[in-house]
Amino acid sequence: MPYESGTVWQYDVPTTGSAHLPPDAGYGKALTNQGYGFEGAVADLIDNSIDAGADKIVVHFLRDAERILTLLIIDNGRGMDDADLDAAMTVGRRRDYGDGALGMYGTGLKAASLSHASSLTVVSRTRRSRAAGRRLTAEGIEDGFRCDTVDPRYAQDLVDRYDGIIEWHGTIVRWDRVRAFETVTRGQSDQYLSKAISHLETHLGLYLHRFLQRGLKLDIAVWDVSSGNGRLGEEVDHIAVEALDPFGYKVPGKAGYPREFTAPVENVGDVRLTAHIWQAKSKQAGFRQIGALADRQGFYFYRNDRLVQAGGWNGLRNPEGHLALARVAVDLPSHENSVLSLDVKKESVTVTPAFTLGVEKAVDSSGHTFHSYLSDAETAYRDGSRRTEIVRKSVTPPGKGLDPKVKRVIKEELPEKPGEEPITFTWGTLPRDRFFQLDRENNVILLNKEYREDFNDGRRGGANDAPVTKTLLYLLLEDCFGLGRWERTRQDRVDYWNTILLASVGAQRERRAQVTS
Repeated sequence: MPYESGTVWQYDVPTTGSAHLPPDAGYGKALTNQGYGFEGAVADLIDNSIDAGADKIVVHFLRDAERILTLLIIDNGRGMDDADLDAAMTVGRRRDYGDGALGMYGTGLKAASLSHASSLTVVSRTRRSRAAGRRLTAEGIEDGFRCDTVDPRYAQDLVDRYDGIIEWHGTIVRWDRVRAFETVTRGQSDQYLSKAISHLETHLGLYLHRFLQRGLKLDIAVWDVSSGNGRLGEEVDHIAVEALDPFGYKVPGKAGYPREFTAPVENVGDVRLTAHIWQAKSKQAGFRQIGALADRQGFYFYRNDRLVQAGGWNGLRNPEGHLALARVAVDLPSHENSVLSLDVKKESVTVTPAFTLGVEKAVDSSGHTFHSYLSDAETAYRDGSRRTEIVRKSVTPPGKGLDPKVKRVIKEELPEKPGEEPITFTWGTLPRDRFFQLDRENNVILLNKEYREDFNDGRRGGANDAPVTKTLLYLLLEDCFGLGRWERTRQDRVDYWNTILLASVGAQRERRAQVTS
């Protein structure tokens, strides 16, 4: 339309030229204020590893005796050469993503990292290039977006340290001066790490559960660099992240479910809704251990098999207690559209009224409506609420040193005492006539390290070794913690358990000697 000022409405704004305006250095400060939670930021970096073809990833906390030092994420993906590293560390650069990629906006590496750390280092190696690295710091961004080149010798040394993960190619992302770590007071590192790792394990197990179910190896490890003889120190904790499937029930809450509904959504087409109903009062981890039930009902949106929203009705209705069993899986179209949009942190989906109107019209192949599904979920909840449930005694939860798979089952089966510090297992020096000793003040079961190999088939165990022995001890000794006065009868029980267990060690050694002779 021709420009006629003051006479005709202008559908297009007229211009007379253009200029390229590079961002001011102050823009870099916006990267530190993206609202990333710690777990979401780590998950965003793991997305990059998966996009790079990694099938083995480790989230590695390094600490010393007094403080938490740094965080690294190591993968065995295809890696990056110098040109790729420069591109990855360029602020504001967006690259092209394939239809199946988890990355979307091109800002995650920088925004997620600098939201939590003042220094981001990326070291990588490909099959055809040597190890190389780049470092981006808060000071460098203020200095005209300066990116530092990592000394190639250090880059190669860092890759060599993780040769159990990076064999021919891979990438290491390192966070230094992590703001949350710097606020942990002296002597509180264990408690902070215990909670941080627990939250991280739950988040990654939930949002990446489809990848974990397909074989992705994802571990969280803690190393104390001030102890041990290795170059990285000594491993003090190790968790293999397990899938937390929000639809992983054994039996549905109502026969005939799950059901597939089709929602006609304008400008998108048919959207498939897989409607599930959990059993009432289920104790499974995928139901109870992923957050408040009121928050976890509703839609579970996936993009390329990565969970990007875990619950919520997106304006269709408000959360209600009698819909706590209702969960609906929705796979987003791989292409961008104006109806369903994903936030940059990949933790929530914004929908327009076109989506909710489509859901209102959704039906399955038998003609059942989505409203009938909601009614079925309400009925299952009310019927389940009437059933009499056996109330099990609350326990002090298990903590560090016990295999995460065992801890998860204990949480599923037994309610936890509120406010109790978890019971930790550790190996230490004890008299030969003691198999274990209780530190009731700190909720620790101390095991005699002289007998450690006897319960690890003669091998040196890891942080979560001897799971059967530790689990049995937990079941025996849990009620010895959190008490007031220590009764003589309890001490007598601890004494004869020690005597019997020492006899079992002797029997174990005799059996091993017979096998090896």
